[in-house]
Amino acid sequence: MDKLVDLTITDFVAKLGSDEPAPGGGSASALAGSVGAALTRMVCELTIGKKKYAEYDEEMKALLVELKELNDKLLAAIDADTEAFNKVSAVFALPKETEQDKEKRKAAMQDALKYATKVPFHTMELILEGLELTSKAVGKSNTNAASDLGVAALTMKAGLYGSWLNVLINIGGVKDDRFRNEYAENGKALLVKGTELADYIYQQIENSL
Repeated sequence: MDKLVDLTITDFVAKLGSDEPAPGGGSASALAGSVGAALTRMVCELTIGKKKYAEYDEEMKALLVELKELNDKLLAAIDADTEAFNKVSAVFALPKETEQDKEKRKAAMQDALKYATKVPFHTMELILEGLELTSKAVGKSNTNAASDLGVAALTMKAGLYGSWLNVLINIGGVKDDRFRNEYAENGKALLVKGTELADYIYQQIENSL
């Protein structure tokens, strides 16, 4: 199967809107995060080399390097989320004739659900990193692209929340209390920190316009 990231925007949207259950909200959330990171990259590019922002030139260059690496990881997360869903779906095709079959099926489902929890959780971590990098550009970047920085924060916030919903829907079926509590607690912490950063960035940008 072709990678989702290699599809045209038109084909990706068509696939997203089809009766196929994947790609779904998880891949869309990773895409939102990658779009946000790309917008911040653009703002850095539009700042570097401009005399007016010369004092921030090196800082913007450093941010740009980190954002490029982050963008690659978020793009990979688009396909990773759909692969995680497919792992869960594959369990339903396993045999369930004997008690041994049923036990193997249960164990396989738990492994698949844990994996499907870890993938969007990692996307949340990546998006938080993107918001942290974006916040460093506030007040130091090209004011002509200020609105783009605000959009970057908004799209990453959407991706963060969407990824959190995907953590929740998968973690609900996990029987391991320790695993479930760990990811629920850490996921909420990522959500709170990311929300604060996104709202801070957006408010600073709106106030500057």
